[in-house]
Amino acid sequence: MTKVIHNPALEKIDDLSATSATFTIKPLHYGYGNTLGNSLRRVLLSSIRGAAIVAFKVDGVTHEFTTVPGVKEDVIDIMLNLKNIHVQSHSDEPVELRLEKKGAGVVTAKDIKLSGDVEIANPYQIIATIDDPKASLTMDIVIDSGRGYLTIEDSSESRVHGDYIAIDAMFSPVLRVRYKVSNTRVGQDTNLQQLELTVDTDGTVSPRDAFEEAAAILINQYSALAGETRVEAAPALGTEEDDSDSYLATPIEDLNLTARTANALLNNNIKTVRDLVTISEQELKELKGFGSKAFDEVRDKLAELDI
Repeated sequence: MTKVIHNPALEKIDDLSATSATFTIKPLHYGYGNTLGNSLRRVLLSSIRGAAIVAFKVDGVTHEFTTVPGVKEDVIDIMLNLKNIHVQSHSDEPVELRLEKKGAGVVTAKDIKLSGDVEIANPYQIIATIDDPKASLTMDIVIDSGRGYLTIEDSSESRVHGDYIAIDAMFSPVLRVRYKVSNTRVGQDTNLQQLELTVDTDGTVSPRDAFEEAAAILINQYSALAGETRVEAAPALGTEEDDSDSYLATPIEDLNLTARTANALLNNNIKTVRDLVTISEQELKELKGFGSKAFDEVRDKLAELDI
């Protein structure tokens, strides 16, 4: 009978790219895969601090339902393009930037004159196209930071300048979050789960920073509701603090397995007995270069060690 709920461990982080990473969390109390996965996903998508363009002004233009002389796109198209620019602001106050472009050509986010408080993650995002060699485009842009979604009504009310065109803004730098829950085991305890959470960002924040901020937000929210109540928290199963069997720290090379089996385990980043017992039998069978004979050999060895 389980008397305590063991804390999970962040087993590993796989950096898929500069803007995408998968976080593997295990072992989890049964049912907690979906509990943690869903709560982290919701916070990641809605509550991570970010920045966005919230208002702009084009010289010679008084409202969004018009065109700009010498520019291919109308003001509505320019507004939509501005919403696709991924910005990072290091200021708590709105930041005003300016864009000036003369002559025919494509106007991109790279043409915005940046201050020390603002960075742009996608400088080649197209804003407009000047198709008249004698025309020019001059714009003032306001960038603000926040969390979640800012409606165009709220953006209009908070405009620094009343003659600017307001934009509804999504501040969240997290573009996509998906998770997968599977069964896992530690020793003889098979009633455990593993959570794999993949986070994709727009490049203004790293997946790791977004993940840690989401976890911190959840901690603050739940701590405020818990009052003075504290629940006994045991360390993650399979960690050093919880190991009652020293064999869990034994290197794979010391198990006296055949060279073929040992190499197959090491090539799949399974270096200790602990690594071995925290994966399921199905996962073990699916390891690259790991056949049925190797599986039988490992199973017999674990039985011999009474693990």
